[in-house]
Amino acid sequence: LATKYPGMVPWFREAELKHGRFAMLAVLGFIVQELYTFPFFPKMAPVDAHDYFVKQGGGSQIIFWISFVELFGVVALFETLQGKREPGDFAFDPLGLAKDEATLERYRLAEVKHARLAMIAIGGFIHQYWVTKQTVLEQLGNFKSLA
Repeated sequence: LATKYPGMVPWFREAELKHGRFAMLAVLGFIVQELYTFPFFPKMAPVDAHDYFVKQGGGSQIIFWISFVELFGVVALFETLQGKREPGDFAFDPLGLAKDEATLERYRLAEVKHARLAMIAIGGFIHQYWVTKQTVLEQLGNFKSLA
């Protein structure tokens, strides 16, 4: 796509980073949900919990908050397309981790690599549950072969 639409490369990178950041949060949430459940919620597999909370009205809350976040994303996207900022860069570094340009580039590359891995991982987690009916940590402790 980058060779066919070179002007859209910042758009593609912005989308990749946005989806990757959400995927990294999803992977973390998927595993944490297996380890800990709030006392006032029923204990269930993360895939089943999605369906449960959508039926309970959580889906509309998620759509509302994601829409709120997307408003900022649209403004940032237009700035990216106009060349005012790098894709995915919100100038948010409260801990001052990127002390120089080389460190910043190393962290940017690491973020893209981790984002790509997380996008693959969350898809694998979900499909593995659909096929084996075992959660990720359950599958690690009690492997069930498909053959």
